[in-house]
Amino acid sequence: MSNMVTEIVAFMLSTSGWVLVSSTLPTDYWKVSSLDGTVITTATYWSNLWKTCVTDSTGVSNCKDFPSMLALDGYIQACRGLMISSICLGFFGSVFALIGMKCTRIGGTDQVKARIAFFAGFNFILAGLCSLTACSLYAHKITSEFFDPMYIAQKYELGAALFIGWGGSALCILGGVVLCFSLSDGLSKSHSGRVYGYNGATSIMSARTVDHRHPVNYRRPPPDYSTSSQQFDKNAYV
Repeated sequence: MSNMVTEIVAFMLSTSGWVLVSSTLPTDYWKVSSLDGTVITTATYWSNLWKTCVTDSTGVSNCKDFPSMLALDGYIQACRGLMISSICLGFFGSVFALIGMKCTRIGGTDQVKARIAFFAGFNFILAGLCSLTACSLYAHKITSEFFDPMYIAQKYELGAALFIGWGGSALCILGGVVLCFSLSDGLSKSHSGRVYGYNGATSIMSARTVDHRHPVNYRRPPPDYSTSSQQFDKNAYV
């Protein structure tokens, strides 16, 4: 029962993290313009992985999509690929977790379900690592430009999407680790029980074989000295 509750909690954590990571991809504010060193503060610049926008004091936004994927910076392309990979891994992890959990009636035997659920937890861990790498790479680019004294262009600060992505990544990794460890404990217990039972049967068979060959109540007959005594009597006076 406790193992089933652990699986449900791990599934909820992992799925919540996957939802947060999925919501991060279309979020607008990956980076927001900083007011440090700027004179004109009536406009706010912000951008994400797909477009860059500017919002004036009246609240009207004017956006421009990135024209070419091949002309983009390398870190944006890497972040796109990592985030899409994270979402796909989290989707397959959710499906496999539903099949492999003990509270569901699909997936086959308990051993097969345990392996499927272990694979689901591994997918959640990979999904969390991919999204964590993407958000950290994007944040590193922002902070390196912000603290660079030779960088004279518009400086940006960390947007809300990065913090949501970090939180979702942590939940995915935590849920995946809990799911994997809970299932590995169950598998190790089942395997150890099988090994002990086999060793016990072997020891019983070996004990029976030994008892059959060398019975406990078997007593060796006393030696017969009659023949030797007769020969001694005959040869005593030779």
